[in-house]
Amino acid sequence: MTQSQLTHINASGEANMVDVSAKADTVREARAEAFVTMNAKTLELIVSGAHHKGDVFATARIAGIQAAKKTWDLIPLCHPLLLSKVEVQLEPLLETNQVRIESVCKLAGKTGVEMEALTAASVAALTIYDMCKAVQKDMVISQVRLLEKSGGKSGDFKVAE
Repeated sequence: MTQSQLTHINASGEANMVDVSAKADTVREARAEAFVTMNAKTLELIVSGAHHKGDVFATARIAGIQAAKKTWDLIPLCHPLLLSKVEVQLEPLLETNQVRIESVCKLAGKTGVEMEALTAASVAALTIYDMCKAVQKDMVISQVRLLEKSGGKSGDFKVAE
């Protein structure tokens, strides 16, 4: 990859925010996922609702949604976006002692929402860790990845199933 292909680097090699003012608004959507692996006891506390801190999934969902809306504040060269949809789903995978988090972000705008979807999934995972760390400190957050995106100049992307 050459320096000219890195859109956040100018001709002098300095970081810069991409100018999207000339782009047309298009519908853009991105989907991302993350996994939190824990022991069976910790997952049972979450699923049964017996965790002393309350509804872990509800808190993680809200944290993920808030994080997507604040991505521009967290990632230095991201644009502030008017998201029209943010969805965070959490699924307990009892056979592997994991929680799978999937986020979807959507808007009609000039730039994509991949970073927002990734941030939502990441922060939801971090929230699960934060709420459960008193019970288990060796949980593992893994496989934070973009699953698909649509819209925009770079075209569509989808992870092969």
